[in-house]
Amino acid sequence: MSPAMIFQLQLVLCYVPWLLCFAAYAWPRLRAMDPVAAQRAIATLHSFRFFGLVFLVPGVVGPSLPAGFAVFSAYGDLATGALAMLALLTVQIRPLFWALVIAFNAVGATDLVVDYYHGFQLGLATQAGQLGAAYAILIIYVPLLMITHVASVRLLARRQPAAAPDLSRPAAA
Repeated sequence: MSPAMIFQLQLVLCYVPWLLCFAAYAWPRLRAMDPVAAQRAIATLHSFRFFGLVFLVPGVVGPSLPAGFAVFSAYGDLATGALAMLALLTVQIRPLFWALVIAFNAVGATDLVVDYYHGFQLGLATQAGQLGAAYAILIIYVPLLMITHVASVRLLARRQPAAAPDLSRPAAA
């Protein structure tokens, strides 16, 4: 099997165990949590995305890693991580917190989709060895990031139950 085929297979197959794990353990807990706490948990995971700057570090990645992939990916991850950290820091200022949750999801999901596009357009699978140690980021970490972006958006979109009527007070006439 060629290295390109191995890379593509691993990239696709890694979604399977993450989806199974997420569906069994994380998603039920996130759905049961207070909406702010659930988004904080997801933002905490994404706050580590500054690690994507490793795509710019010579010696960690090969010299022939396409710059069109590496630069956009690195700075997209940095921006997403910074927005996630800001969301965590502003949890007490709810309108700002919610705006930053939306922002880190919009920037982060866009980054991942564009990274997949750039990787395909630039033939990254045929140069997978140039990823060096960063190979694990794409195979292990990125699928979880994409899954949690989808989960975060689903949690944002879910309808909040209306407050239960207070039956202890007389109804207003």
